[in-house]
Amino acid sequence: MACKFTVTRRVEFPETDLSGAVHFANFYRYMELAEHAFFRSLGLSIHDPAPEAVKWPRVRVSCDISGRLEFEDEIEIQLLVRERRARSIVYDFTLRKLNRQTPSEVARGSFAVACVRKDAATGAMRSVPIPESIARLIEPAPTELLAS
Repeated sequence: MACKFTVTRRVEFPETDLSGAVHFANFYRYMELAEHAFFRSLGLSIHDPAPEAVKWPRVRVSCDISGRLEFEDEIEIQLLVRERRARSIVYDFTLRKLNRQTPSEVARGSFAVACVRKDAATGAMRSVPIPESIARLIEPAPTELLAS
């Protein structure tokens, strides 16, 4: 079972604004990138096109930015599973700039995602329990990891 995942990448030029800093919206993209890579590391995909497959819409997102990222900065995005409920998952993210003498934290964020399935008759998305085939692969992080 997995509760932690880390991915690294470089900041691309189109992710920056006129001041040369990463535009704030990209911090959400970085967190989403880590979530998708986490699912792939488990042999899953966040998006299964099958009509009966579950989907993972965001129901709450947050990001506190405490540092500046610029073009070519190397960043580490760490995902921790804060909670796995019957019908949702809450992730915590920490973003760190790595291309310094001492890596430095530049942002912390969180996603709460619901597990939903499209109703074949109405087309409406309805909350459903996380399938056991997925739930058995994901566990909440230990308290000591969440506290750090």
